[in-house]
Amino acid sequence: MEFFEAIILGLIQGLTEFLPISSSAHLRIAGEFLPSATDPGATFTAITQLGTETAVIIYFWGDITRIIGKWFRHFGSRRMLAEQPAHNSAAVLEGAESATHRAARRSSRVIEKNDPDVRLGWLIIIGTIPIVLLGFFAQEYIRSVFRSLWLVAIVLIVFGLILGLADWAGKRTREIENMSYKHGILIGVAQMLALIPGVSRSGATTTAGLALGYTRPAAARFAFLLAIPAVFGSGLYELVHSFGEPTGHYGYLETAVATVVAFGVGLAVIAWLMNYISKKSFLPFVIYRVALGGALIVLLSTGVLAPL
Repeated sequence: MEFFEAIILGLIQGLTEFLPISSSAHLRIAGEFLPSATDPGATFTAITQLGTETAVIIYFWGDITRIIGKWFRHFGSRRMLAEQPAHNSAAVLEGAESATHRAARRSSRVIEKNDPDVRLGWLIIIGTIPIVLLGFFAQEYIRSVFRSLWLVAIVLIVFGLILGLADWAGKRTREIENMSYKHGILIGVAQMLALIPGVSRSGATTTAGLALGYTRPAAARFAFLLAIPAVFGSGLYELVHSFGEPTGHYGYLETAVATVVAFGVGLAVIAWLMNYISKKSFLPFVIYRVALGGALIVLLSTGVLAPL
């Protein structure tokens, strides 16, 4: 029975991780309706997200390798230019470059600090800091208070409406290549809210991107790239932390099965979503969030579900 439940939860994780509807909320709710009728837990959720985030790496492999490559080569370029021999005064007046400098530029080995990919690398690093800090200092709340179904229901509705407003009012003219450090930090702060089930990591960051005037594909693309360090950090932390301790209701084998299933489903969902948002709005997801949050409030109010 645990393997069956793990497969179901893996499917849910894969289907909902990248949609702005909160995978952690869906896992939290689904656990109540499975035969075991239990919360899968923060550890199970974080580990299964390793599967969906691996799908992100595969789908955006070209972007990721280019950003990482240019980010590291940027430091090498700066060192190479700093070590070149000094020009004589006449050469300086004439604006001449050393042979090393000219050869480096011709071979495209010199990466300027304002290169879009170098800036994206810094934005991903800086934007990850807020969620790392909150995740470290708020562990007690993440495993208890934040998992209250009352809180899940409220944030599903509230952040769904905010997503709808940002999608409707956003200018949708900016592209990811032009993102400023200020905007990267603001989107990183928005990602921090995803520690509350129901907010949605992709939903929060995409909403912030839309509110700042970015196109739907640009906002979603940066949201996916920004999530990689945080999700892998959280998942690996929970995996290591679980050694020698129970992982929750599901053991390592069941968790591994769910993670593999989430990877396969998640890869297909990314491709579908990126194609969908290039043509249509987030309105269906807004309606779904509000409906789910409302249904959850009814179930909690009538005693069908307990908040914790």
